[in-house]
Amino acid sequence: MKHNRYVTGIYLGFIVVLLCTFAMDAQEVVFTQQEVGLSEVDYTLLISITGIGSVTGAILLSIISNKLSLRMMIVVGLTFVAIGYIIYAFSWSFISITIGFIILGFFLVFLNAGMMTFYQNNIPIDLMGRVTSIFDLIQSTLQVLIVLVVGLLADIISLRGTIVSLSISMFVLSIMYMFFVLKPTHVKLYQDAS
Repeated sequence: MKHNRYVTGIYLGFIVVLLCTFAMDAQEVVFTQQEVGLSEVDYTLLISITGIGSVTGAILLSIISNKLSLRMMIVVGLTFVAIGYIIYAFSWSFISITIGFIILGFFLVFLNAGMMTFYQNNIPIDLMGRVTSIFDLIQSTLQVLIVLVVGLLADIISLRGTIVSLSISMFVLSIMYMFFVLKPTHVKLYQDAS
């Protein structure tokens, strides 16, 4: 990790951005029912529709993956995931939140496939288990902290204000992250290893 700071930074950046999604997901049921006014049946339908978005994204990605670079998969995936969360945060109806969730489901496939391929291409196999354990420990610790902070903020500010702030923060972090991914000096790290 010390000798591959760029790879470490990119993966840690990915974890930080995903912490925003985790924090919003932890409040998802409460948000959709209290702030948007969905029933339990609506929420179940919403999750099913999100799954359809994921399956559709996976099918499309399997067809066009040879034509997309890893960088494009990561950048496009992250950008649209952030947009999906912004739509979710500002939703007031079943239709608007459904649009956000379809975008999320569809583009999370691109983001995860791109990042996992980048990770597997750039972490030596003999070190992968140890490196993954360190990243998992960092991620788990930060997840506990962010859930506590988001819970407190939802009580102090409001749940909608907290979710809107998180979604905007995620979008800003995503834009900053994109500049690091698209740096021309590191293009070789995003080439297919096969």
